[in-house]
Amino acid sequence: VQLQASGGGLVQAGGSLRLSCVASGRTFSECVMGWFRQAPGKEREFVAAIRRSSTAYADSVKGRFTISRDNAKNTVYLQMNSLKPEDTAVYYCAANTVVYDLSSPRDYRHWGQGTQVTVSS
Repeated sequence: VQLQASGGGLVQAGGSLRLSCVASGRTFSECVMGWFRQAPGKEREFVAAIRRSSTAYADSVKGRFTISRDNAKNTVYLQMNSLKPEDTAVYYCAANTVVYDLSSPRDYRHWGQGTQVTVSS
């Protein structure tokens, strides 16, 4: 599975962005898809994941971010609303067919190249 993330950019605090991640390969519908982010000087952290139709979110983004998928388009989305300066990071999509801990980067085998999200105050 190859992943291509897009949709990042510069936005003011309170604004919205939608990230997309397109996957190649025939097994997309079987994959657990996740979004992670990494700010400068910090470790990569879990943002959201979707397993079939069930979802999980980091506490820091609950109520503001929504993860969804379109299996017909091999695409997973991350709708980000009410953005805050602390959401600034490079956002990565990730995938694997078997994921035991949705929030652990080590459980994801495939990674996209990352897309920069910058939120100005």
